[in-house]
Amino acid sequence: MKTARTTLTVFGLTAVAMLALLYTNDSFAKRVSEMLHPQPTVVAAAEPVMPAAPVAPTPKAVAEAVAVETTHLRDSHAMLGNSKQQQYVTNWLSKRYRVAGDAANMLVSTAYLTAHELKLDPLLILAVMAIESGLNPFAESAMGAKGLMQVMAKVHHDKFEDVGGPQAALNPVANIRVGALILKDYVKRTGSIEGGLKTYVGAADLETDSGYGNKVLAEYRLLKKVSKGQNVPVRTPRVTPAPATIMAAKQPEAETAKPEAKPMQETTTASTTGAQVPNVEPLAGL
Repeated sequence: MKTARTTLTVFGLTAVAMLALLYTNDSFAKRVSEMLHPQPTVVAAAEPVMPAAPVAPTPKAVAEAVAVETTHLRDSHAMLGNSKQQQYVTNWLSKRYRVAGDAANMLVSTAYLTAHELKLDPLLILAVMAIESGLNPFAESAMGAKGLMQVMAKVHHDKFEDVGGPQAALNPVANIRVGALILKDYVKRTGSIEGGLKTYVGAADLETDSGYGNKVLAEYRLLKKVSKGQNVPVRTPRVTPAPATIMAAKQPEAETAKPEAKPMQETTTASTTGAQVPNVEPLAGL
């Protein structure tokens, strides 16, 4: 109790001394008051900064901007032109091969996209598709050539790996891509479109492709006219590639007593691997 009373007495005397100091020393009282009740700091408004004068673009910058804009406009016009071309080609092929408009549009669009990616002429791809299958995505030969471009999936299975495997041979998108890859490879290997087509049809080792290349190129020329908006009749002659017939050598007259040898026939193919294209009737739609 004595300790508590002494402590309270000391605190009381200290408080009295502090109060006396506050009353007698104005500067100390002001400092204590500021500590107990701090005043908010007023930030003086900064003087408005005048915007910098616009820097005049250099002639080089202006030229680059104009070049970019010109390129953009040129690309836009090119895309518009391609759209018109595709529409012309789609309408003509739809009527010529009796394919539904939506299906023909899908096939043509896929051919254009694939050709753009592989740096091929889309009209050449479409011409091969037309001669090979008549735009019938379900065409299949007795030798196993399948789809729009009559590709032998078993032989070119490596090219189908990125598009779903050999079972995707009847998928129009996969078939067009693989067929275009094969065609590009043959054209590059032989150094010409004619040579590439001859190899594509399986006649690389023969003297002639039995007119297959001429049929594809004839269709290609028609498609070029169509793409330019020219009026090309739909009912123009179109035939499927005829099989090549190689006759056996004629027997010498001295051997007439022997049984006459029958002609030996070999057929080339309308595919990259030797499958003969069947004479299938194009479907009305996919």
